[in-house]
Amino acid sequence: MRMVIQRVTSASVTVEEQIVGEIGKGFLILLGVQEGDNEETADRMVDKMGRLRIFEDENGKTNLSLGDVGGELLVVSQFTLYADCRKGNRPSFIKAGDPREADRLYQYVLKGCRRWSEKVESGRFGAQMEVRLVNDGPFTVILDSDELWK
Repeated sequence: MRMVIQRVTSASVTVEEQIVGEIGKGFLILLGVQEGDNEETADRMVDKMGRLRIFEDENGKTNLSLGDVGGELLVVSQFTLYADCRKGNRPSFIKAGDPREADRLYQYVLKGCRRWSEKVESGRFGAQMEVRLVNDGPFTVILDSDELWK
């Protein structure tokens, strides 16, 4: 599982010209699910995300977590995080999870995120989406379950 976590002052996702998710200060999370991911993987990733201290304290140090600042979450599924570009010029997505299982785990992640924020918004799994954000910093962190727990 991969999460691209962007610290934002605002973010939204639109499907068919309708905003389906919108937040203020918090994290925009692009979520990729790969074959073999499960609830344990999701729980560990969500807990790691929730504990990240990447908001500034009163001294300008990145020392505060999402909960410390009352941050909001916008989680968008993005299977292209598992693009393999090693051969040729057309990416392969063979490592991306089966869509049904990936959607199930995406919904599971959304539920888990509610432990870390009162406001959790989402995109629409499998839809063509437009994502807008104001990246704060910019500050972007990538979590990869294969790298965190090997």
